[in-house]
Amino acid sequence: MVLHPAPRFVTGAGMMEALATSVGVNLVHAQEEHGEILLTVHRDAVEDVLRLLRDEHEFQQLMEIAGVDFPGRAERFEVVYMLLSVTRNTRVMVKVMTDENHPVPTATRLWPNAGWLEREVFDMYGVLFDGNTDLRRILTDYGFEGHPFRKDFPLTGYSEMRYSEEDKRVIYEPVKLSQEFRSFEFASPWEGADYVLPGDEKAGGPPPVNEVKVTEKRAETGAGDPANVKAAEHVARGSDSSTVAGQGQGEPVPEETGTKAPGAPEPTEDRPDRAPRDEDDAADTPGATDIATESEGKD
Repeated sequence: MVLHPAPRFVTGAGMMEALATSVGVNLVHAQEEHGEILLTVHRDAVEDVLRLLRDEHEFQQLMEIAGVDFPGRAERFEVVYMLLSVTRNTRVMVKVMTDENHPVPTATRLWPNAGWLEREVFDMYGVLFDGNTDLRRILTDYGFEGHPFRKDFPLTGYSEMRYSEEDKRVIYEPVKLSQEFRSFEFASPWEGADYVLPGDEKAGGPPPVNEVKVTEKRAETGAGDPANVKAAEHVARGSDSSTVAGQGQGEPVPEETGTKAPGAPEPTEDRPDRAPRDEDDAADTPGATDIATESEGKD
């Protein structure tokens, strides 16, 4: 059995209070969500807080930097740092708030991988990071306008890219939609829609579903003299003593009609039977071996 110095898990009892006390005046709010500790700190002090968690509380690794957009807020963007402690086997999230004009201090001086993570947040949301010497787009193409993860970014974008056979290169053009956006109705057609479905205009209005369909004429029921005559043609009369399945109709009774019942079909040929063979009249036939022997002797 291999023993590891790191525990399998660490309970959060007392850890959030210890971290909040250590962060001190730089802390805005501390809470626990989904089993993880979330610390909201002041934007200008985020680099000092991250260094404190790394050096004094053993959160060695920066796993991710994510962005969130809340357009209704004055500081619409949230930048979330996700840290991992290998020795404690636990995680902590550090969150700051900002807008388009106020940059966030960079974390590249603490973790080199923060460079690409900050570039991704900048590319998707437009958040600036003070101290990042290589803050440029990383996911979108060259010349891309806007930031796709902002809630006010149009779904179609501002420009589209295609390959031009005339210029033999990739060119950018304004977005041209081949059709307008469709307005989808999610009401069930069985419950009845407010609009006319394709093909309904040929019906001349909705069918009278509330009207009861009745047979106003005798001819519509199929009854009449022809039907009565056909019904009177019984194959055999029914008995009066028994009924079939309680329906009041007697079982058929054999009736003498004077017509001979059909019998077996007549033979197609008249050929006399073959007489049995007498064994005494049968002659022996030579075998194939005897015939072959006689043929060799003649040669």
